Parts: sequence; structure tokens; C-alpha cells
Amino acid sequence: MQHHHACGCGKPRASHTAVKPLCQVPQAHPLTLSLQAATPVTSDKAECCCDSACSGGSDADAAEESDRRGRVYPFSWQIQGMDCPACARTVETAVRQVSGVTDARVLFSSEKLMVSADTDVQNAVEQAVEKAGFRLAPPSSPSGSPVTPDWQQNRMLIVLALLVLASTLLSQLAPVWGDRLFVVTTLAGLLPVARAAWQRLRSGSPFTIETLMTVASAGALMIGAHAEAAMVLVLFQLGERLESYAASRARSGVTRLMALRPESAIRLQQGKGVEVSVAALQPGDVIEVAAGSRLPVDGRLLSPMASFDESALTGESLPVTRSCGETLSAGVTSVDRLVQLEVVSKPGESAIDRILQLIEEAETHRAPVERFIDRFSRIYTPLVMLLSLLVMVVVPLSGAGDWQPWIYKGLTLLLIGCPCALVISVPAAITSGLAAAARQGALIKGGAAMERLSSLRCIAFDKTGTLTLGKPELTQILRFGAGDETAILTLSAAVEQGATHPLASAIVAAAQTRHLTLPEAHDQQVLAGRGISARIAGQQVQLLAPAHAPGLTAAQRAQIAQREAEGETLVVLLRKDEVLGALALRDRLRDDAAAAVQALKKLGIESLMLTGDNPRAAATIARQLQIDYRASLLPADKVAAVRERSQQQPLAMVGDGINDAPAMKAATLGIAMGSGTDVALEAADAALTQNQLGHLAPMIALARRTRRIIRQNIGIALGLKAIFLVTTLLGLTGLWLAVVADSGATALVTANALRLLRRRA
Repeated sequence: MQHHHACGCGKPRASHTAVKPLCQVPQAHPLTLSLQAATPVTSDKAECCCDSACSGGSDADAAEESDRRGRVYPFSWQIQGMDCPACARTVETAVRQVSGVTDARVLFSSEKLMVSADTDVQNAVEQAVEKAGFRLAPPSSPSGSPVTPDWQQNRMLIVLALLVLASTLLSQLAPVWGDRLFVVTTLAGLLPVARAAWQRLRSGSPFTIETLMTVASAGALMIGAHAEAAMVLVLFQLGERLESYAASRARSGVTRLMALRPESAIRLQQGKGVEVSVAALQPGDVIEVAAGSRLPVDGRLLSPMASFDESALTGESLPVTRSCGETLSAGVTSVDRLVQLEVVSKPGESAIDRILQLIEEAETHRAPVERFIDRFSRIYTPLVMLLSLLVMVVVPLSGAGDWQPWIYKGLTLLLIGCPCALVISVPAAITSGLAAAARQGALIKGGAAMERLSSLRCIAFDKTGTLTLGKPELTQILRFGAGDETAILTLSAAVEQGATHPLASAIVAAAQTRHLTLPEAHDQQVLAGRGISARIAGQQVQLLAPAHAPGLTAAQRAQIAQREAEGETLVVLLRKDEVLGALALRDRLRDDAAAAVQALKKLGIESLMLTGDNPRAAATIARQLQIDYRASLLPADKVAAVRERSQQQPLAMVGDGINDAPAMKAATLGIAMGSGTDVALEAADAALTQNQLGHLAPMIALARRTRRIIRQNIGIALGLKAIFLVTTLLGLTGLWLAVVADSGATALVTANALRLLRRRA
């Protein structure tokens, strides 16, 4: 049962939780905790904040995204043969036509098909995908595994290239026979393309690159452009292979994550090590990991102490020393010694599994600009085909030109209508951005969150556990009544016993340090926004924030104010409305907080602290950080403050507690600390996996780079097509150059997106 505790800062607490030694309680690693929020949740965030180009984020978009997030996909397969997101859309279209299927989603980054259906549609879906021209791997195939090269298509490219070369050489010696060999070459290359176009057409996708290529090549044959028809097909096959390579490079981040997880582990059974598959490990098993080897699952360290390389998951460049009882994530490397660990994650639920799940499911949170491009590409190709037809017939019919040149120009326009470069321009950048963020210690839940992150102009921070370590210590006990310090601390700890709230934990820890025997407390009750009460020995005992404590004299309030002015948080102890004393606690500022705020300032982002703590303690922290603040806020007050500021500029809320979750939802973007509560992590759109505020500025800078690259990619894709549209109508470019332009644009936008994977200092 969760309670809302408000001893000054209003942080959450859980009652009746026993305090145990370190090696008896699994201490959750920040990364593991942050991944508990891997499954995306419905968000009420503001619409696109990027720029007017994102105006595609309409109410229909929001309804579509909300509907997707609420669905359950019980069937899944691995798909082989996809070169770009346009192929993924073709598969989705084919599967959605299967009777009983309610929705289908292809995750291009991991090549996974997920299907929601009312009945068992496994066989029907497999047949539909095969009819569309793609291949399905067994459902048990690992996500992100490399695709087996399609040697048949590679052979086709080699054969066509040799035939074109032979046709060209023969044309020098015998032009007639060389031309005939060009025809044979074209027919040989056209047959598989036409078959694929027919498959796509039957599956519900008539406007595909295969369709355009078939019409263009067949038309070129009919008007006698045999050599160009053959060259077009060779260049098309080459472009397909380049696109396949580019797609695999774009998915390389996911593939590298999969490589972090060993396929087997050494499990200790009766003191002997036995090699077993990772899927066979269950929580409670004890495993051994040799020096230099990676952890196959999340585990609690049983060895006294060891160093681990966590750079692959967290970006931390130096080895980190961990001690007995700490939890480590799958994929980290034991640096200096053989270690023993107790398995704490179930099969398929390790840190790496959760990261992969996040990256996969993040694709359902598509950015508004991505949804706009997707809709635009659906009408773009038919419009270009219509324009091509008009070019072929209108000018000749009007008597302004001959049929053959304008038919040739129309066929060239068909090839310009291929949407591959445009369709891949946005998801390639977003997938690369998400993978780069994960490597830098931040998890971002999808393209929509990435886009909002890039638009931020202000960040609101919670104080305790966010800007500070969240581990306050008892510094002084003030006596106001007849009781001595020991009695005051004993009663206070008894009221707070079992709590996990930082202030409560500090009070209980202080009592344990002094080896005090605590009386039993009954009828514990949280006083929302004020404190907590309980009955001890039949008497009502309360711990309250000073602002809500009745009976304080002017001298006592002055004494409390003096302590608060020094940055301490105080709680007042009352028994039967008699003021017995107050406890002063101090929380320490995070080491990287000041540097993080300065880094944000360099990016043009303002910082604001929203806290439930008293104004004097808040002022001390704000003064150290040189930021604005608002204090003595209840959770509802934080929400109001966030909404008010969000109306002025895009704002993110950074927090770690249950009481921060509503403010996170109200903000443009919610960012959770990795060690925060599950509720905060689920409400957030991003998480700092290592609790390092220093990752905030790089995460925002990465989001802005991603936005710039998306704009560049869209400009490249549309710009090249516009240029070749004009040059084609002017007769300056032909069929083969149109194919080169299309394949080149696809390669350019993919290579541009892959720049995001480069680590920047």
C-alpha cells in the first residue's frame, strides 16, 4: 500500500516495509529500475511542438496512436526481405486483410511482425505474408538477429550485370544482335520484378516500386529503348541491395544490443558449474561469470566486491565497483575476477530484453512528422503516376510534341515516383536517435517523445531525489517540551517505522544507529500534504511540516526558521497537540547538479525547481544552482505550476516520486530518474538510466540533432525528386539517371541518419 508523505517535501512512502541489511535485500540497479517502464503508456502530451511541419499531428493521429498503445499483440514473427519502411507497410496492408485480424504492426528496427486477432490466424497470416513476397522466420527467432543474405537476388544482379556488359560489347560488333540481347536481358530482369509487383498488388499494395519499375521497363521496351530498359533493371537491383545493406546498418544498434547477451551461462548445481541456455535460468539460480565475460541476465552480486564495465549500457567509460547485494544488469562485463550472482530476472525480462522491448514498442509512438510523411507518401505515388500519364498523352494529343519522346519522359517520371527515400527519411533518423540515446544513458519512449524533447525551452526539477541525492541525514534534534532528545527520536522513528520515504528512512536509520527500541505504532495515517500520524501507547502522535504544526511559539518558529535558512528540512513532533520538539534533516545536492544546470543553460534552456519543501530550504538549493524555484507545493500545486508554465513554452518535468507523476503527465515531456518509483517511470516519456543529471543536456542535444537530420532527409528526398522532375520534363535526364537518383537518395538519407550513432564528446 502506497502512502503520500509530506514531511516537508511531500515524497512518497510505503508503509510496513522491513529494513534489512544490504546483502539481504536486492538493491535495484538504476538501469533495471528504469526499464520497468519499458512498455509505452498512453500520454496526454501536447501536440507537436517542433514546428509547423509537424502539423500532421491531428486528432486522428492521436486517436490512432492511443488505439495502437491499448492493443495487445499475441502473435509475432520475424520477417526477412524488407529493405525499407515501405516494405513494412506492404506487409501490414497484406496482413490486415486476413479475416480475424484486428490490427497488424511491423517493427522495422527489429524486423518483427506483431498481430492482434480474435482467433488463431497463424497459418493465414503466414500465407498472406508469403503471397506479398516476403519470408517469415519462426516466432522463436531472436529479435535483431542478422538476416540471411538473399543469394538468389544477388545472383540475379550479377547475371543482369554480365548480360548488360555482353549486350554492350556485342552491340559494338553486331548492333542488331546486341539490341536483341538487350531485350533478352530486360525480359530476364523484368520477370521477377513483375512477379513481385503482382504479389504486392494481390496483397492490397498496388503503388509500389516494383509496380513502377515494371511499367517503366515494359514501356521502355515498347518504345524501343531496349538498352536503357536493361540498364534500369540492373540499377534497380543494385539499389535494392544497397537499400538492404543500409537497412541492416540502420538496425545495427538493435543488433549490437542483442550481441551483448550471451546465449548460455554457467549455473552452479551442487557446487559444480553446468552450462545451460539463458532461457533455462530462473530467479534464485546461482551462476558464475568469468573475468572478461558478460552477464547473461540481471543478477544480484554474491561475491564480496568486483569491478564491472557498464559502458555498453550506460555510457560510463570507467569500470564501476559493485559490492555484495547490488543488482547488475545483463550485458555488463566482469572486469577483474570470477564472480557469483543470484539470478533476479525472469527469462525474457532482463535489462537488455527490456531495452529491446522499449526500442521496438517505441515505434508505435510515431512522431507527428513521421505520420504526416506516411500519409503523404500514400498519395504521392498515385499522383506521380497520374502526372506521368498526363505527360505521356496530353502533349502529343495537343500536337505540341511527338509521342515517343513524351512517353519516354512519362516513364522516367514513374521512376521518380518511388517513395522509398521519403518513407525511410524519418524512421531511420528516429531509430538511430533512440539507439544512440540508449547508449548514452537515456531511454526515450518513441519518436513523438524525441520530437517534444527537441523543442524544450524550460525544465522543471523536483528537489528531493532529483536535484539532491534523496538521502537526508538527521543533523539536530530541537527540544521544545519536557522530553529529551532520545524520547523525541524514539517517538518519531516509531511513527515512521517501515517507511521508504527519504526523510522517514533517515529518522529510522538515526534511531537504529543509537540502538533505540521502538514502541509499536498503530493506526498510521497519512495527512496529505502535511505529515503523518499514529497512535503509540494509546496517545495520538504526529509528525508535521512546520507550516501545519499548531501550538508553536514565536521563539520556536524563529528557531525553526533559522535552521531552514541554512538549508535544512524540519519536521515537528506533537503528542496530544503538545509540541515536543523538531527534527532537522539535511539533504546533499547531487555532485553533477550544478554542471547539468549550466549545460542546459548553454542550450538555451531555463531551469526551475518545484518542491514541496519549505521555502528557506528550497532557496538554499536554488541559490547554489542559480535557478528559480517554487516551494511548499502540494502535488496539485505542482501540476498547476507545470500547466501554467507549459502554456508559455515547452516544458519538461524531471522527478522520481509518485507525487511527481501527475506533473510529468501535465508537462510537455516527463523525464524520470532511473531510481524513481514505478509510477513515475511509467508516467515519464524518458528516463535517465544512471540517475545522472549530466545526461540531460546531451539527450536534448541528441534530440535536436535528430530533428535537424529529419529535416535534412526530407529535404534531400523531396529536393532530388523535384530536381529530376524538372530535368526530365526538359529532356536533360533519362530512365537510368532517375533510378540512380532514387537509389542515391535512399542511400543518402540512411547514411545521414546513421551519423546519429557516432558518439560525440
